[in-house]
Amino acid sequence: MNRTVRTRAAAVLAGAVLLAGGLAACDGGTKTDGAKGAGAASGAASGAPTRGASPVEAVKASWLKTAKAKFAMAEISDTDGDGKTTTQTGTKGWYPSAHDLTIKGPGSESRSVMTGDVVYTQLKTPIDGKPWMKLDLASEGAPAPRMNQDPAEYLALLLGQPKVALDTGDNDLPGTRHYKAVLTGADLQAADESTRVMPEKDRRYLRESVKHLTALEVQLWIGKDDYPVRVLTVSHDDKGASSTRAKFDGFGQVAPVVAPPADQAADFDAVLKGGS
Repeated sequence: MNRTVRTRAAAVLAGAVLLAGGLAACDGGTKTDGAKGAGAASGAASGAPTRGASPVEAVKASWLKTAKAKFAMAEISDTDGDGKTTTQTGTKGWYPSAHDLTIKGPGSESRSVMTGDVVYTQLKTPIDGKPWMKLDLASEGAPAPRMNQDPAEYLALLLGQPKVALDTGDNDLPGTRHYKAVLTGADLQAADESTRVMPEKDRRYLRESVKHLTALEVQLWIGKDDYPVRVLTVSHDDKGASSTRAKFDGFGQVAPVVAPPADQAADFDAVLKGGS
């Protein structure tokens, strides 16, 4: 099966969450006059709370802390240009990418589990007694870059972005800091030194994942513990605009994602041959 067919099937059977969808963003600190004190710099380097830091410093500190958490609970709602909404609820993991989600779309509902580049979709009708379908997105080489829609990834998009600003207006989430940014496609591809906290392979992959975007509007709320708790984004490309609303909690407190037993998963090609 060629990659085009396999990718299309992945989007349909494993959930649009894997190969399309909203992009989200990041976090920050309390507004300052731009001075970078020794205490703020130290906090950013360690990932400690930086409520006196600039937005750029606070985003870096939040990313460092979030990256270490590895897993969190997520509620994500994506709305495409036609107004169709898909929701995802469950566990998100990062570095490496993972999820265990219930995905609901117009007239459909499924469970999707991902570990690395392997996706398992729960079947309505088992194939040869196997209740899961297995799809390896890297079976024909490196998989096409895709967004994982996890909080560390959203923060990474804003690393080193000087356009991120603290919103000092009304905040409907007491105890959080509210940040906003409007980024161009060129902004998203710019390589600031701040992004070097990421492994090079992850940095390149992220840039590839957003190459199609012409603009990204972001709002983000960061809690007292420096974790991102809510993200709103509007992403623009040559096909129009799509939006994402995401909520996260339970950082580092949820169990890691576990793939279904090997003997319970039918291969993707076998499912197609079985007519499912």
